[in-house]
Amino acid sequence: MALEKSLADAGHDQVRKQTAVYVYEAPVRLWHWVTALCIVTLSITGYLIGVPLPTMPGEASDNYLMGYIRFAHFSAGYVLALGLLGRIYWAFVGNHHARELFLVPIHKKAWWHELIHELRWYLFLEKTPKKYIGHNPLGQLAMFSVFVIGAIFMSVTGFALYGEGTGQGSWADRLFGWVIPLFGQSLDVHSWHRLGMWYILMFVMIHVYLAIREDIMSRQSLISTMVGGWRMFKDDKPD
Repeated sequence: MALEKSLADAGHDQVRKQTAVYVYEAPVRLWHWVTALCIVTLSITGYLIGVPLPTMPGEASDNYLMGYIRFAHFSAGYVLALGLLGRIYWAFVGNHHARELFLVPIHKKAWWHELIHELRWYLFLEKTPKKYIGHNPLGQLAMFSVFVIGAIFMSVTGFALYGEGTGQGSWADRLFGWVIPLFGQSLDVHSWHRLGMWYILMFVMIHVYLAIREDIMSRQSLISTMVGGWRMFKDDKPD
């Protein structure tokens, strides 16, 4: 479904055509922003758990700062994991754009050609961008291979470490207790979990940069699309 709009070009008599296409449904947009908040919370609290603040003055019983930090970390971890499960569910019941995160068409030759074009475009080797209603091939591959796999890895290792605190026989220990011996020991899981944090943060920084860059250079909306759901294409129609 597309809505054609005509906008008067400021200071000119000519008319600029703009096409709007509804892409991201409300549950997808809600998941995106809740997940972004969770990543910020988990990164800050996770860093402080690994590198604690200086010792607080007074008796330990009078200070619960690390307890609040750990509570915020664990709560955000729960929300992130449950949100990912909900996002997987919506991939089955939502529109076809909701499935792009999980179904990467690597078996299609044309998809690889478009992937190479997008890579060249981001490296400033192409002058003309292609326009996609949903994710472009490079974005789709990055979202799956970096974010989806990364979020699953962080959830599994995080709940494995959480199971150490909840104790043997707890639900976290029963479901994820196998992770720690798989990696070797608890400290190894801590190290990989912390490395995963930087992995996700690097992705987030690149993701934000590219979204802003595309909004400016390719004449199609990205940031506002994840707010209202509609993607705007200026002058020409999307591929």
